[in-house]
Amino acid sequence: MLDAEKVTFGGSGLDRAAELRDKPDEISAQASEVVLLWRGKVLVEGSNLDRLARLPMSHPVLEEALPDTVLLGREESGTLILARDISTWEPDGFDTSTIGGFFDKSEQVHPGLGDGVVFAELRRIMTRLTPREAELAATAKAIFQWHESHLFCARCGARSTFSQSGWQRTCDSCGGHHFPRTDPVVIMLITRGNSVLMGRSIGWPEGMYSLLAGFIEPGETIEAAVRREVYEESGIKVGQVEYLSSQPWPFPASLMLGCWGEALNDDIHIDPLEIEDAIWVSREDIMLAFAGEHSKLMPARRGAIAHFLLRYWLADKI
Repeated sequence: MLDAEKVTFGGSGLDRAAELRDKPDEISAQASEVVLLWRGKVLVEGSNLDRLARLPMSHPVLEEALPDTVLLGREESGTLILARDISTWEPDGFDTSTIGGFFDKSEQVHPGLGDGVVFAELRRIMTRLTPREAELAATAKAIFQWHESHLFCARCGARSTFSQSGWQRTCDSCGGHHFPRTDPVVIMLITRGNSVLMGRSIGWPEGMYSLLAGFIEPGETIEAAVRREVYEESGIKVGQVEYLSSQPWPFPASLMLGCWGEALNDDIHIDPLEIEDAIWVSREDIMLAFAGEHSKLMPARRGAIAHFLLRYWLADKI
């Protein structure tokens, strides 16, 4: 098992203060700061957009935010960290085509906030944040995305309500309780001698490859999911499987379970409905890609668990 504390979005030791979730009066009575989101983007500041902006509860821009407030946790100082959403705000001259792209570099500036404070795509700035700020941002993003897509009760279809400081939805019609969803996903470092199996999805930028990954199905173990997903996507059979590390991945709501697997054959036969391509890449080529010196291969995205696993493999720590 690798040191999961070094994976982006993990390891900050955040006290989530779960005992306060059903005590709104106690939350209101304590010192707090607010993390603000807009359509999945987080509010950040600094010359390099390397700090999560935190607003006081009295900040006037919060009057435009939606009423629901999520309790993210409590700092060592005792300050509570809350999250609000301001997605109903419409920037002047807003171009919707800039939002949601694979590499969204657009920034939105609210006139009620100071200079150098912008809404930015989390994947773009995630490696610049401290472990604590990255965990807070990922948690807030995941929770608000879950609420947006689970407005109605899965049991009876009636509209459910926000409860437990954002950590539950309650159906007043049938009494159902619904909790934030996290989907387990296996992501696999499949090796064969000095090479690793890499694949790319349709629509990815040219030269971008990553480790194969897929959702765990009901009734499956982690090991079985690794073997099934790799075989379905690439035709490669996998023998020994070991769990390595995990990473919360709020794009939109996954828990990435990093594993190593030993390939039993070399011949790749992709499923074109699953992936666009798969290749064996040597350790030397991965090193060149990481150094930005490979003629065709881009490095795995920094901050993603694929980058983390490949780096450990290059260092012979797996």
